[in-house]
Amino acid sequence: MGPRGFAEFHRYFLSEIDRDGLIVDVRYNGGGHVSSLLLEKLARRRIAYVQSRWFGAEPYPLDSVGGPIVALTNELAGSDGDIFSHCFKIMKLGPLLGKRTWGGVIGTWPRHSFVDGSMATQPEFSFWFQDVGWEVENRGTDPDIEVEFLPQDWNAGKDPQLDRSIDEALSLLRKLPLRPPDLNKNRPDLSRPNLIGRIPKKR
Repeated sequence: MGPRGFAEFHRYFLSEIDRDGLIVDVRYNGGGHVSSLLLEKLARRRIAYVQSRWFGAEPYPLDSVGGPIVALTNELAGSDGDIFSHCFKIMKLGPLLGKRTWGGVIGTWPRHSFVDGSMATQPEFSFWFQDVGWEVENRGTDPDIEVEFLPQDWNAGKDPQLDRSIDEALSLLRKLPLRPPDLNKNRPDLSRPNLIGRIPKKR
């Protein structure tokens, strides 16, 4: 959830935006300060299309999500990972799956250095949310759908949380399939009208 993480998200987002749905995985996210930028992009809803002469049809707003979004979180997502997960639920962008987040949203600002090169931090930023107030700190955010990730799953190379999120996204697509409109159907004819025969004759 820093500049490099946002750049990585942006690259993946642009390459996957034309898919029927998105799964956003914020598990093991140690935090940062760019969750609002990610949420701003994910909150764009496709409400129109722009038909261009040379480049085909483009969604409006540009880079908007057309289908369902599912977010995946776990107990090791903290700080901005907590904040992203909780705001994803408040904004009703889609279901949140996984385990309850870590619960540490009091932020620090490492800016006081010592002569030996080490750094001192102190609590400086705390978060209040419109639904639970200050209670994400020391509590975390509960997922809409809780999915365990057991040690034996990890050892077997399985990811039941990701598998369930894929199932959930496909289920949402079946309920509300993404159907881009046929922009060639019932398109108005805006060509110049034929004026021959409409010019009044001289008397």
